Amino acid sequence: MKKLYTFSAESVPEALIKAKAVIGESDPVIESIKEIRKKTLSQSALCEVVLSVELPDEEAREREEEDDVYVALSKAAREISEITKAANLPDRVLPKAKAPAKPSPIAEHAELSAIQKEINKLTDRVKLIQNMMWEKTNEKKIASIPPEFAEIYRVSRQSGMTSEHLDSIISLTLENMPLTMRQESATVRRYFNTLLRKMVPVRIESRLERPKKKVQMLVGPTGVGKTTTLAKLAARFAHKLSEHYKVGIMTLDTYRIGAVEQLTFYAKMMRIGIETVRDPIDFSSALSSLRHCDIVLIDTAGCSQHDKEKIGRIGQFLKAEKETSIDVALVLASNSKLEDLRDIYKNYSPLGIDTVIATKLDETASLGSMFSFVYENKKPLSYLSIGQEVPDDLLPAESDYFISCMLSGFRKEREIA
Repeated sequence: MKKLYTFSAESVPEALIKAKAVIGESDPVIESIKEIRKKTLSQSALCEVVLSVELPDEEAREREEEDDVYVALSKAAREISEITKAANLPDRVLPKAKAPAKPSPIAEHAELSAIQKEINKLTDRVKLIQNMMWEKTNEKKIASIPPEFAEIYRVSRQSGMTSEHLDSIISLTLENMPLTMRQESATVRRYFNTLLRKMVPVRIESRLERPKKKVQMLVGPTGVGKTTTLAKLAARFAHKLSEHYKVGIMTLDTYRIGAVEQLTFYAKMMRIGIETVRDPIDFSSALSSLRHCDIVLIDTAGCSQHDKEKIGRIGQFLKAEKETSIDVALVLASNSKLEDLRDIYKNYSPLGIDTVIATKLDETASLGSMFSFVYENKKPLSYLSIGQEVPDDLLPAESDYFISCMLSGFRKEREIA
């Protein structure tokens, strides 16, 4: 059974000193690290470290397996099937009565349904007028869109999605959506959301079948959160999943001050082996020293996408190892402009990008830029970073969750379909 301890101090090392005094020689496991307050001129910083210790006199509780396998496509197919089935139900045909004294309950119901449909149409017309006021410079385009589509068009444009992508998706929707489903904006929105989900490529987090091993290298520009993301992944594979894997960490980042120390701290708290490599010639031997691990995660130095020399040096490490398959994940900040995302991908693509990890979902209201990026490059999202807490704020990528955050605003909780 776990017992949790929380320690606060101006820095993480100071909090750990406090922990040592209280916990003693026990073998703690890191649960979370948070920066409660940033340092300012008027007040000191405040960090919080939460540790857990297994009590020796009680049996440890078994972890409940959480199924994070991506099933969005099958859900979407079922949703479209249900919507189509409901939309194509035949209308009731009532026999003509010469002079009924009082309308039957069925007739009253049909009349009320007809009135409700007319009200919904009027509501959609009002929304169209409101959306035309939203962007006067685009009145011709808005006016050419059916009123039921006007609201979803406005929301999508405000999310940061490019007009080129949005127009093509709207056209695709108009071509394929049954006429019977275009009566109300709510039905259109459900259909449109389902279509968008299908357009977000996602790599499913699958169970690693031993003796197979996984080696993944995280690359990307400075400041996108590579090191923190790597720590979250290490904790996830080593402690959070129902099956605990042997994880090793390797860092090639010997440029940034404190980078090695930060990863060493995480590795020590999670009881994970770590190797520091300075030259490509030592890369293979470092991998060999971690050969007992099921999963090896490699941190790299962040650099500008225009610093081709440093990007090329990362490529030298990849070329130095010919026997091991290395998965390369490009870490990108979701609050970046689409032009910057394109530029970063173009300059990092010589490394052979396999997947994309999107960070800082909690720091932007414009996820449409990330949508447009993955849509046009067809590189699957593998993980989503939704905050600073290690290890909790990391999710396997789900198109349902991503599109919901893009159109309805970010939230940490995932809706259960």
